[in-house]
Amino acid sequence: MHEFIQQLVYGIAWGSIYALIALGYTLVYGILRLINFAHGDVYMIGAFAGIYFARCFGITDQPTFLGSTAVVLASMAFCALLGVVIERAAYRPLRKAPRLAMLITAIGVSLLLENVAQLQFWQRRFGILGPDPMPFPDLIKRKLYTLMPASGAQPAVIISNVQIIILLVSLILMVALWLIVMKTKMGKAMRAVSFDKEAAGLMGINIDSTISFTFALGSALAAAAGILTAVANPKVDALMGIMPGIKAFVAAVLGGIGNMPGAMLGGIIMGVAEYMVIWKLSSTWKDAIAFAILIVILLFKPTGLLGSRAVEKV
Repeated sequence: MHEFIQQLVYGIAWGSIYALIALGYTLVYGILRLINFAHGDVYMIGAFAGIYFARCFGITDQPTFLGSTAVVLASMAFCALLGVVIERAAYRPLRKAPRLAMLITAIGVSLLLENVAQLQFWQRRFGILGPDPMPFPDLIKRKLYTLMPASGAQPAVIISNVQIIILLVSLILMVALWLIVMKTKMGKAMRAVSFDKEAAGLMGINIDSTISFTFALGSALAAAAGILTAVANPKVDALMGIMPGIKAFVAAVLGGIGNMPGAMLGGIIMGVAEYMVIWKLSSTWKDAIAFAILIVILLFKPTGLLGSRAVEKV
């Protein structure tokens, strides 16, 4: 039982990161019916932005609460701007094109970001990115807490302050997103555009601004997820967004893509499933479980756990 609870703690903490990334997929899909495969690479850039801003703010050696918070917010703002640039440069010109064209473009943007990030120029000019992995600064002083003491042959259940912070920050961001979408004027515009883009435009809603805001919001969440990942595993590289991006996409599909509570639930399930597989089988199977879940959900409930079946009018 102790081992099960320990893996559950790991899985919930890691799953909350998947949930943050999955929310970005869900937001963009809800507005444009587009799977933004470049989203995982925005997550990667958010982690590198954290390194850059930590150096700028001088907190690489002595982390403080205000300094670490400033790094997270600055990285989220930078990636929000990057998301807007990607939308305007790559997706907006193809908005009236067939959906397949936008999907191929999303894959192209992903490959572009990954390969540009590996250029030596960034390492020489800014001291970040490049082809080699980089250490992430300690934004949090690590501490361990005992949830359940050792009992006989059962080891103690340990939780770190990093895992607690990951869970708390993820919950705060998810609640903030829900409040933005459900309680603000821009959130009402997002829901209107998602429901019927043409009718929303006729009612005076600025479609372009709403879509740009959606990309900014999703990219900011991806940046926060990238920094939380780097805090937990302090090594980042230019290809770190590939697998988390795919798994978060599976989490979004599992919960019901386009459904925010579904993305949160799917992320948690994905994280817990991954750590249970590591515990019972082997770490070599932790990536395979994502694709197994995707196959199962597409076979038996393609709309996802919380998704609703779309009605097509004849």
